Amino acid sequence: MHVPDGFIDAPTSAVTGVVAAAAVAVSLRGARRELDERTAPLAGLVAAFIFAVQMLNFPVAAGTSGHLLGGALAAVLVGPYTGMLCISVVLLMQGVLFADGGLTALGVNITNMAIVGVVVAYAVFRALVKVLPKSRRSITAATFVAALVSVPTAALAFTFLFWIGGTTDVSIGKVAAAMGGVHLLIGIGEAAITALTVGAVVAVRPDLVYGARDLRRPLKLRVGGELVDAPGAEAGQPVAARTSRRTLWISGVATSLVLAGFVSFYASASPDGLEKVAEDKGFAESAEEHANSDSPLADYGVKDIDNVRLSGGLAGAIGVGVTLVAGSAVFWAVRRRRTDDVSPSSTSTPAGSSA
Repeated sequence: MHVPDGFIDAPTSAVTGVVAAAAVAVSLRGARRELDERTAPLAGLVAAFIFAVQMLNFPVAAGTSGHLLGGALAAVLVGPYTGMLCISVVLLMQGVLFADGGLTALGVNITNMAIVGVVVAYAVFRALVKVLPKSRRSITAATFVAALVSVPTAALAFTFLFWIGGTTDVSIGKVAAAMGGVHLLIGIGEAAITALTVGAVVAVRPDLVYGARDLRRPLKLRVGGELVDAPGAEAGQPVAARTSRRTLWISGVATSLVLAGFVSFYASASPDGLEKVAEDKGFAESAEEHANSDSPLADYGVKDIDNVRLSGGLAGAIGVGVTLVAGSAVFWAVRRRRTDDVSPSSTSTPAGSSA
């Protein structure tokens, strides 16, 4: 659901750009509370994985395809603030390097996918986990519903922006019905992918999943008929980890490279939900040529490589690598800032003052 340049007028695009910039600034501060030395590497991996899976368009109806938006996946795995940063990094890489999603529409895309998608998904997820039993199955079920709801909500957010600043005079009611209907179908696919991914991570490392933090309990020992904390046990520490962080990270990177570099060749070539609605409702012609349409990686292919499979696979692998590096750099910087904020020098008592 990447909005191209030309669908939304300049004033509305400018306003959403300001909203997006403010959300990113707030997220940079909020992510300090979510990231630590264990979860910062996972956040970069989540961004790279979302980039990879977004290349895998799946058919949802005759002549229409869909792809992962990733809001629920990012929010549950690494937290809502970090999740908004993950999606924003992905959208920036796609727009700048791959000419996917307009540059003037970057604020629109971040608003729809990173802000609305993440906030709605996490709100639904937290509401459900509060009433469901505290179990891994509940985490997976809540994730499924959150992802399902977030996609048509983000689609309707685009419809609202199109109603305010659309550059083509079309029936907004028909656009809303079409966008909501097709993205409800896309949401089913998103929900399945998201629930499977979160469920797999929760099964091996629940301590690294932000949305599963309520499942973490200190190790208990029975002494004299009473349960007491084991020596050295800390709240939030898992009893045992089936997979090391390094193994999980390497497996995630390898999976992302395979998806983007190989599996993406078999993705559906049909237009996605937004493109199909634009064609059917008569505003597809308002799309403008992307400013980076001559990029060496435009349209997810490497320029001057004639072999389509090799070109697409190499572009996908490059995208995963660049997104991983960019995302990791952002999240390590945020973590470093958090470390500086709580360093002894920042909390020490000034000389001459009373304790």
